[in-house]
Amino acid sequence: MCGDRRLYYLLKHYDPEFTTLFKVYADFAEGFDRDRQNLENYLGLTAMLIREEGLAHFDRSALEAVIEHSSRQMDDSQKLSLNRGQLIDLLRESSFWALRQGASLVAREHVGKAIAQQRYRSSQYSELLQEQIERGTLMVTTEGKVIGQANGLSVFQLGDQRFGKPSRISATARMGNGRMLDIERETKLGGPLHSKGVMILAACIGARYARNQPLSLNASLVFEQSYGPVDGDSASAVELCVLLSAISGLPLKQSFAVTGSINQQGEVQAIGGVNEKIEGFFELCQARGLDGSHGVIIPAANEPHLILDQAVVDACREGRFAIHAVGSLDQLISLLFDREAGKADADGRYPPSTVNGMVQLQLSDWAEQARKLSAKGDD
Repeated sequence: MCGDRRLYYLLKHYDPEFTTLFKVYADFAEGFDRDRQNLENYLGLTAMLIREEGLAHFDRSALEAVIEHSSRQMDDSQKLSLNRGQLIDLLRESSFWALRQGASLVAREHVGKAIAQQRYRSSQYSELLQEQIERGTLMVTTEGKVIGQANGLSVFQLGDQRFGKPSRISATARMGNGRMLDIERETKLGGPLHSKGVMILAACIGARYARNQPLSLNASLVFEQSYGPVDGDSASAVELCVLLSAISGLPLKQSFAVTGSINQQGEVQAIGGVNEKIEGFFELCQARGLDGSHGVIIPAANEPHLILDQAVVDACREGRFAIHAVGSLDQLISLLFDREAGKADADGRYPPSTVNGMVQLQLSDWAEQARKLSAKGDD
């Protein structure tokens, strides 16, 4: 009996007789390395399936498109998917479109047509969100600079199809007692991974900017116009930048969208669904008109996972869209604030004219005001 890994463990957990009935268990890999030998084997499998299904022959460009799509299913340009069912479906649909257009061979354009149709059949919700953003019902800004506001990226999963869309993240900051208010968590809409990400970014702020003084800060974070559960830590890097903007009063570029998680040392970490996230923001910017200022900032660790739609690749090549890969918070700050991040000296002090310096100065000022108010209260 074959089945999903998750279902197997659920049955094993809840049915005590399941293990006695199925004693031998084999966990099959979902993908394998995209090296020369495996590519030859994969092409051999593809050729066998084409013969068995009686499909039109595929030319070189079509086989290249099939391999690229297989890697995209694995979210890794260095892997190939072993999902035989999805491969057969793609070969059948590609052959159908080639024969319908009167072609004797299946080419890259026919494979692309099959993939586009697969997405189109399940794209109603994606198109609805896109329409609401374009009409201004869902507020997402893609030009100018704003304080305490930036564009995060989310991935939606509907069956086998995934798509990405941008969403506005905002923050407020004021003098306080060090409380970080995660509005998603307080309203029970934030999952544990999202809450963990907020706690980590709060610790990162304290470690970077308030090592020798109390963190006299009260702040709030929220995904604007989010009415369902929010989970995952892939927005923690941009959430941190939004907080720094609210503290320092420096604006953030709205022509960028950001994805990536942050750790306590200020390193930007890899996330999932990077291709769908980039394409989701690109689709919105394209609808509003690409002017060369738009782009997405991703973790450098996600570079091997990029397998993007040809329209995105062409726009990047022509300079109408950009993808920036960063490995540290300071690199992200420089791009998003369009200003020097600043490097700390031996005493942990940042140059006052930099982003980090202005954040540190404001937190120091709040700490001093809190100390004076506390002393006045004691008197």
